[in-house]
Amino acid sequence: MTVTLEVDPSTDIDPKVLLEIYKTASKIKMYDDTYIMMLNTGKATGMYYSPRGQEIIPSAIAQVLTREDYVLTIYRGIHDQIAKGVPLRELTAEFFGRVGGTCKGKGGPMHVTHPESGLIVTTGVVGSGLPIANGVALSAQMRGTDQVTVVNFGDGATNIGAFHEAMNLASVWNLPVIFVCQNNQYAEYTAYVLGTSAAKVTDRAIGYSMRAFHVDGNDPVEMYEAARQAVAAARTGGGPTLIEANTYRFRGHTPQDPMDYMPAEEFSAAEAADPVPALRQRLLAEGIATEEQLAAIEAEHRAEIDDAFAFAEASPQPDLSELYTDLV
Repeated sequence: MTVTLEVDPSTDIDPKVLLEIYKTASKIKMYDDTYIMMLNTGKATGMYYSPRGQEIIPSAIAQVLTREDYVLTIYRGIHDQIAKGVPLRELTAEFFGRVGGTCKGKGGPMHVTHPESGLIVTTGVVGSGLPIANGVALSAQMRGTDQVTVVNFGDGATNIGAFHEAMNLASVWNLPVIFVCQNNQYAEYTAYVLGTSAAKVTDRAIGYSMRAFHVDGNDPVEMYEAARQAVAAARTGGGPTLIEANTYRFRGHTPQDPMDYMPAEEFSAAEAADPVPALRQRLLAEGIATEEQLAAIEAEHRAEIDDAFAFAEASPQPDLSELYTDLV
């Protein structure tokens, strides 16, 4: 039976958890700002898909996952990768196409993989990660572990056949998988309402007898509580969950995107409610952290990010011989 749930944002949350969510979210924001600066100054080239505005979602989910749990994401997934614990040095080197990268520079930003941290797959094809996530979750189920699998995707992927096939099979097999739709309101350049008939993505869960949460993905409490309940269910044999986390994309589909398809008032309102500085202010207002403590955390991020970019720039490009290695 489908249960579509809303999470009360006034739900109690451990202040330490709230601080940890901010630590991860602020690192993601700072990393993204740095990468955009590198692109604008010509110090980085190639494709880059900014997750700016969506930082809270994976940061909250990360608080209820273990290193042994699995995460799959898409090409706009650097926030998911950082939140799962992929080392910044290796991650940045992979984006730069260097041998020090997670895949020796041969995968690039659309194919980051780091099994050691549980980041199993980054896919470059919309919707393709969902059936793969079922396979990963089935492996855990067959091995009798309590590992859960989280697969992240955008709202555009919910109109792909793989979404429906994966949801159905996960429900039939009662798989320990959590489908997280990071609904940033735009599938590339198309507004959600212009391409999707369902008012909410979670409306589709009823067709698959699946538990579903419809939450504000920019609210750390709502996001954390939905993730906590979904992971607890998956870990104890309760099967799959669909989470629709509503959010907004502050940067274009690509860095070259003029974003003229986004209404100015809509964008301004979303930007004014930027979730990362909003969470920072909440930590200060509620006495969870002081300005000095937050500044120290941000200084640590700055040092780690600068080190990662320096490492990537110093790492050599793959030798031509690498064309013939790691082949199946």
